[in-house]
Amino acid sequence: MPALTPIEVRDDDLALIRYDADGLVPAIVQDEATGEVLMLAWMNEATLRRTLDEGRTVFWSRSRQEEWRKGDTSGDRQLVRRAAYDCDGDTLLFVVEQEGRGACHTGAHSCFFRSFGAAADAVATDA
Repeated sequence: MPALTPIEVRDDDLALIRYDADGLVPAIVQDEATGEVLMLAWMNEATLRRTLDEGRTVFWSRSRQEEWRKGDTSGDRQLVRRAAYDCDGDTLLFVVEQEGRGACHTGAHSCFFRSFGAAADAVATDA
């Protein structure tokens, strides 16, 4: 099993994060090996801290109104390798080692497997 790599939590950094009216911030998850964007989920301050402390992604489910740790039920864990926030402090980026089938609940490696326009036609003909 790959090692977990907790990331130092600095209060100065956390103070720069801008949460929305619901206390949430979007978190983009990117595959370390390929650079592919795997998914977007939401975090609150507690799940952000837990993610950095544990070295595994932990999100806030807006539909279930509860925390969820990626991979606890599916086995498709995300081990955090790097973490950053954007210039405005209103978006997070996690570069992860993706275990298992992938990030998407459909079984796809990435949640972004659908394309608009001509790109969608090319994907359909490749199948």
